[in-house]
Amino acid sequence: MPQTPPFAVMFDSNGYNRPLYQSKEDNCEGLYYHDNNLLSGSLEALIQHLVPSIDYYPDSQIRKIAPKILQLLTEWTETFPYDFRDERMMRNLKDLTHRIASGEETYRKTVHQMIQGLIRKLATLGQYEEVLAKINATSTDRLTVLKSKPQSIQRDIITICSDPYTLAQQLTHIELERLNYIGPEEFVQAFLQKDPLDNDKNCYDEPKKTRNLEAYVEWFNRLSYLVATEICMPVKKKHRARMIEYFIDVARECFNIGNFNSLMAIISGMNMSPVSRLKKTWTKVKTAKFDVLEHQMDPSSNFYNYRTALRAAAQRSLTAQSSREKMVIPFFSLFIKDIYFLNEGCANRLPNGHINFEKFWELAKQVSEFMIWKQVECPFEKERKTLQYLLTVPVFSEDALYLASYESEGPENNTEKDRWKSLRSNFLGRA
Repeated sequence: MPQTPPFAVMFDSNGYNRPLYQSKEDNCEGLYYHDNNLLSGSLEALIQHLVPSIDYYPDSQIRKIAPKILQLLTEWTETFPYDFRDERMMRNLKDLTHRIASGEETYRKTVHQMIQGLIRKLATLGQYEEVLAKINATSTDRLTVLKSKPQSIQRDIITICSDPYTLAQQLTHIELERLNYIGPEEFVQAFLQKDPLDNDKNCYDEPKKTRNLEAYVEWFNRLSYLVATEICMPVKKKHRARMIEYFIDVARECFNIGNFNSLMAIISGMNMSPVSRLKKTWTKVKTAKFDVLEHQMDPSSNFYNYRTALRAAAQRSLTAQSSREKMVIPFFSLFIKDIYFLNEGCANRLPNGHINFEKFWELAKQVSEFMIWKQVECPFEKERKTLQYLLTVPVFSEDALYLASYESEGPENNTEKDRWKSLRSNFLGRA
């Protein structure tokens, strides 16, 4: 069988920006290589390269190729288990493995373990999605709760978890749990496009299955709104200032842990207009630490400062001995954006009709790195009460945030006055 470049060589980061140099000696039966990296080739040549033949396996009996097929299926079911939520895929898997297992007793145990492991993973995923659905179904607007409970008995995050470092650790628990359920195929589904040169009408045209990826993005938004809600809710200025300083300390600890997603969500919540307009409150806050964090996550120069910090965290993770030092939780929206622009900015096919392997190596490299990060075990002890609060406490809607902000510090111009009156009228009308 023609030699395929080693896995590590395929993902050589130095190769992505190389010109697509091709020469006669690099051409191997329609597949083009450069420095032992597969760059391009026709779909027909790729199939010919992968499909067993008499040249690849002199003995064409099933017992000879069965170990290779089982190895492929095992890696497939372990790496992309969500592919088999499709009943047709599962049926085809069972049919193929039955044919293999029926031929040799030694293969039956391997097949059984593979199928059972896949079923357990899919069952766990189903349970997780049911929990998410229940959480979403019970979430309500915080303003509704405020109307039913006097302010004096309202809880806030500080009464639940007074230590900002502990809160940062609990946020990391949530981040890693949600990341763990995102399958690599969801990235493919998120940006899936029909290849205009692909005339196959028999492919599975199922709706995109990106529920866990979308749920993770929704968590980021929820955390941002939770931060803004906790800041806008207190009546007294000193309590609002205390809440801001509390979240600054939480954000700083998230940075130290390597939890960049929670860090950015907190900064986003504190920069929301209903919060940033509270000028009297901010005068009571020591903002030096917050300025440093904002500098780290500054979007200018394509998030240069953040990318530098992320590379440092990723490098630390490679040689780390403890789970805490291995922690890398990227700012997920930017990670998705990078993959999107790589996918959109590079053609799937080269002008000669060949598949652009170099693009897909780079996409696979980024997703593979993410898959390593998400498998890190969280080293912190869980605090159930805090986790429950973070996941289920109602938060203000955008309108409710503005209303709370205006009630705390009055409108400063006619536009704000008009909006305040409109919001008061709307919310009082619902009461």
